[in-house]
Amino acid sequence: MQELGHFIGGEHVAATGGRSQDVMQPMDGTVRGKVALGSKDDLRKAVENAKAAQPAWAATNPQRRVRVLMKFLDLVQQEMDSLAELLAREHGKTIPDAKGDIQRGLEVVEVSIGAPHMMKGEFTDGAGPGIDVYSMRQPLGVVAGITPFNFPAMIPLWKIGPAIAAGNAFILKPSERDPGVPMRIAELFVEAGLPKGILNVVNGDKEVVDAILDDPDIKAIGFVGSTPIAQYIYSRATANGKRAQCFGGAKNHMIIMPDADMDQTVDALIGAGYGSAGERCMAVSVAVPVGKETADRLVERLIPRVEGLKVGPSTDASADFGPLVTKQALERVKGYVDLGIKEGAKLVVDGRGFTMQGYEDGYYMGGCLFDNVTSDMRIYKEEIFGPVLSVIRANTYEEALKLPNEHEYGNGVAIFTRDGDAARDFAARVEVGMVGVNVPIPVPIAYYTFGGWKGSAFGDLNQHGPDAFRFYTKTKTVTSRWPSGVKDGAEFVIPTMN
Repeated sequence: MQELGHFIGGEHVAATGGRSQDVMQPMDGTVRGKVALGSKDDLRKAVENAKAAQPAWAATNPQRRVRVLMKFLDLVQQEMDSLAELLAREHGKTIPDAKGDIQRGLEVVEVSIGAPHMMKGEFTDGAGPGIDVYSMRQPLGVVAGITPFNFPAMIPLWKIGPAIAAGNAFILKPSERDPGVPMRIAELFVEAGLPKGILNVVNGDKEVVDAILDDPDIKAIGFVGSTPIAQYIYSRATANGKRAQCFGGAKNHMIIMPDADMDQTVDALIGAGYGSAGERCMAVSVAVPVGKETADRLVERLIPRVEGLKVGPSTDASADFGPLVTKQALERVKGYVDLGIKEGAKLVVDGRGFTMQGYEDGYYMGGCLFDNVTSDMRIYKEEIFGPVLSVIRANTYEEALKLPNEHEYGNGVAIFTRDGDAARDFAARVEVGMVGVNVPIPVPIAYYTFGGWKGSAFGDLNQHGPDAFRFYTKTKTVTSRWPSGVKDGAEFVIPTMN
């Protein structure tokens, strides 16, 4: 049985606190191994290693730093199959989906290779008599990331790539549910030439999280998870004078206009609603057809597609999705389905009774589909994070637009239509951070930024793209004058360019 400690100073290190947790295999409910639950002392050891290594790394020119990222990309591609299988076995998603998880993370690393350009400052020659003004971007020092179970490769890479390319040292606290891939990522970075101590992994639970939030040498924290924890981390981190970008929950709507291509719409909903068993912050969990005829056609098409979803073990490449991540997650999602029935929604497809022959102890659930959901129901208001799609019917476009605009969350939204005017109006007026037009999961490509609005995000800067380099650097502006030929004298008024 594998036992994971920490990865500190380029080496595997045993935990000091004596606590650990089982790492499960969701597809059959067996124990894969154990992971350490670190202590404040473990975190402090990682910080000291990072702090000692960071100045030399920051002094390395950006072009040489990104050569390490380029080598890392090659190493991951060589290990893609084994990494994807490890990820699938610990998380539960299928191997093809696991490869997508890794690839979306690598795309941010690829963009981070542009760090020499992203780190450039500004320069003004002759801003005043003999005066030049220029700015420079400098790394913050030691930064940290607290990442979720549902994307154990992608989200860590979204944070590690730009942070270390910018010259910082990074401490990762991955989810204790599926820590194997984050640990292997750290090993591969060292194999690629990253100096020891620049990337450290400290496994753990709330004790390590609080240690990160309170450590005076950690200058910035990135988090992805649920909204209550995002609020907690953002509040405590900023109270301690740290930068923080914290991304929380979601309730992503898809508006279906009467003129939408229904075949395209149903395909999009099936993939976006049920892929990865719905355990995605960008999953579409609410379908909003406009008009009774649109709604009736949509539900009629959806029912057989949801009933026909193929649920399978993580190693079945032909499965549409695999098990949920834990038994507790499975019971939580089933509880929401029970609640929806109690609230009066119509359960037209019930996947609660699904079992997988030969994998009876796995955490499986079939797809569920609710119709006639209303905006006052908890199954509409709250994030379910499972293979459950709710249909909430709207009579008009304005009524449909009002739903995402008034919802607590504002992560992602989509509209399906053939009408360019409707799409442009929707994109301009919807109060959501990421918008898809005939695109069900509008995750921006890596050189744009990712981030929601309202209760889905806390902090001023988003993930990846230009915002990542703004978040992981500080700007210094220099005003210089060389006095040759300039008459000096005391000045008692504020400097101006007159």
